[in-house]
Amino acid sequence: MMSGRIFRITFGLILGAAAAMTAAASRPSPQAATAEAPDFVCPSRVQLRHPELCPQAGLAGRLNELSVQGLLPGSPLPTVRMDPNLGFVPWDYLSVGEDGATLYPSPQEAADHANPSGRVDGGFVFLSYTTTEEAGGVRVFGTPQGYIRGDAATEAYMPPFHGLAFRRTPVRPFGWIVSGGTCSERTPGPPVDYTDRCYMKYEIVQIYAVEHVGEWDWYQIGPEEWVEQRMVARVVPDLTPPEGVPDDRWISVNLYEQTLAVYDAGRLVFATAASTGRNGWWTQPGLFQVWARLDRDNMTGGIVGENYYYLENVPWVLYFDQARALHGTYWHNRFGTPTSRGCVNLTPADAHWLYNFASEGTWVYVWDPSGQTPTDPSFYGAGGA
Repeated sequence: MMSGRIFRITFGLILGAAAAMTAAASRPSPQAATAEAPDFVCPSRVQLRHPELCPQAGLAGRLNELSVQGLLPGSPLPTVRMDPNLGFVPWDYLSVGEDGATLYPSPQEAADHANPSGRVDGGFVFLSYTTTEEAGGVRVFGTPQGYIRGDAATEAYMPPFHGLAFRRTPVRPFGWIVSGGTCSERTPGPPVDYTDRCYMKYEIVQIYAVEHVGEWDWYQIGPEEWVEQRMVARVVPDLTPPEGVPDDRWISVNLYEQTLAVYDAGRLVFATAASTGRNGWWTQPGLFQVWARLDRDNMTGGIVGENYYYLENVPWVLYFDQARALHGTYWHNRFGTPTSRGCVNLTPADAHWLYNFASEGTWVYVWDPSGQTPTDPSFYGAGGA
């Protein structure tokens, strides 16, 4: 992990500086040596078992403290490589837009505006396509419903992000930066005191300490590096099965953190940033089970001209609460933020991993530790994408 490398480099420089300071201090007089603070760093295991043997003051004391916290040296998360083919779907996608689009039986007829065979309604509409070609100087897309001119649709951007698979449960909380350009601060809360370290969207951070300042928690993500909790989609590993789950295999969806975690055989095996229902289209909290497992499905809802949507060939679908599902999402890149109409949106790669893991009957625990999501069933219809 890049931040771990930066920590090692940074503290290598600090230790080098400490050694230079010690050497300089030893030259002026014999008296200086007697007042000199120890300059060695205890391993964490020694600091924990025999703290009396370790320096408690000065630079070495500070470095020992950071070592106990796990900040020195930075330890990477215990991840395993995910199969890059998980992100593959056998289609690409088009956004049709509010004006809709005309369908044609052949590429040439689409180029000529001749013999239309149908029409796609406008709204939040995405079609899949498997072919594209030039006809009469016009780019034409081949969809399951017919051919569409390139000037009537826009190619959708497939989100590249994916979560993390683990060989063992991480020892501390971790998460993803949800807003690109987030810069850490030297202390939690005001006044603002930015470091020179800024993070890209979806960059992974580990959380070493938490302090509550004002309305929000602040997370320590490095030595003298703090970010406010709203900047991170956090996972706190918890191996305790939710009430009602009779075994040690379940999917946990945290509505407050906008994260998904998967547990199996007493350990955390996968986690990612998700996107659940926005206000008014909440994802219903509760304990559910996967009732249908589809490698693809078409999703539609609303009324034409009013909240209408049609999403073709949504990949890797696990229905768990009426029409609410865990599924791949190709129409946005806002994971870590509530965006959906009630479903749990995941990137195609993450949804594929989850599809391979789950079966009909797999437990899905949806919860909001803040208590802000309504729990009254009357707030919920069948749900949507």
